[in-house]
Amino acid sequence: MRALPGGTAASRRRPGRVKLLAATLGVLSAIGGFVDIGDLVAASQAGARFGMAHAWVLLLGVVGICAYAEMAGRIAAVSGRAVFDLVRERLGPRVALLNLAASYLVTVLTLAAELGGVALALQLASRVSYLLWVPVAAFAVWLVLWRMRFQLMERVFGLAGLTLLVFALALFWLPTDWAALGHDALHPDTAGQGWGAYWFVAVALFASTVSPYEVFFFSSGGVEENWGAADLADARSSVLIGFPVGGLLALSLVATAAVVFHPGGVSLSTLDQVAQPVVLAFGGVGLAVAALAFFAVTFGAALETGLSAAYAAAQYFGWQWGKRVSPREAARFHSVLLVSVLAAMLLLSTTVDPVRLTEYMLVASAVVLPLTYLPILIVANDRTYLGDDVNGPWLNLLGAVFLLVIVAASVAAIPLAVGTGMGR
Repeated sequence: MRALPGGTAASRRRPGRVKLLAATLGVLSAIGGFVDIGDLVAASQAGARFGMAHAWVLLLGVVGICAYAEMAGRIAAVSGRAVFDLVRERLGPRVALLNLAASYLVTVLTLAAELGGVALALQLASRVSYLLWVPVAAFAVWLVLWRMRFQLMERVFGLAGLTLLVFALALFWLPTDWAALGHDALHPDTAGQGWGAYWFVAVALFASTVSPYEVFFFSSGGVEENWGAADLADARSSVLIGFPVGGLLALSLVATAAVVFHPGGVSLSTLDQVAQPVVLAFGGVGLAVAALAFFAVTFGAALETGLSAAYAAAQYFGWQWGKRVSPREAARFHSVLLVSVLAAMLLLSTTVDPVRLTEYMLVASAVVLPLTYLPILIVANDRTYLGDDVNGPWLNLLGAVFLLVIVAASVAAIPLAVGTGMGR
């Protein structure tokens, strides 16, 4: 039997454990995917340049990630094992190694972007250069991952990320033309930017909503929380509450940028500009809340990506893993976690612009998406692991259609990036 966190599968199945605040794992997973530094940048830039013309991308992302996160959660609950653990066993070590290499590189790149986002949020609050905050942010992320219990971590940072709702509230204080926003969402156009730039932004925004690490973190988190077959309802509620909330937060970023920046044709390039709609609505208090929200969502996403990198490596090699397991018993898991954080910090120490790094991260993420989602669809239909809890025909249809969209985005990502100069 492969190494699992917290003992044997039998000892880990405790029906009814995931009751109170069951949706917080989904909220943290969604915040890491929908409103991390990638979406703070991509969603705000999309709203500023194209208005509400990309609202359909977020809707598509919510539907697709809900479908695949439900599969990942069901796999964890029924089999008692995380997705990547089964990918190696089901598809073989060679295919799984390709999956691991691609996902690990993208996840560490994403972790670097998230640490940069934390540092930028601290710069926004303190006016101290973000470069000085990078090692502080890296140490704080590692310390939380080392010491904080998983459930406490998910609840603190999942719920703290909801402070980003200040952007949705700002829409009611700003001179928002709701009819115009609705019309733009239903009748998308290029706003004079060109179709190449429009589709590049669409692919980047789509990649930010379905980042590969989301489903690895979600299924591994289910194992960390000792989900069993009796917890399937809680797993689904976590998906159906958490991920739509993340989509709503991302949509509010698009909408506020559309209201404030799109009429003047302003293009965003800094986190300070992303916060401007809230500052216009609520003044200095708004800036403080926005800085807190940026810190919460990027710090939560850094925790999620750091864990996802270590989860994937440990599950592929069959090591003991998980935050429930003491560092002495899961030394290799915690070593990968530490190395991942250090690698991300060193990348930022080159003074690479975190916002530009985010843009390249989204392109890389789009390219490797099929390697993440195809194995999930395969395992979710395998009765060896799920018995009668395999996908039904409608979920398979939805999964297959969404997989085609993922493949199209993956194929188009690099040509669009090169052809448009990263959408510019």
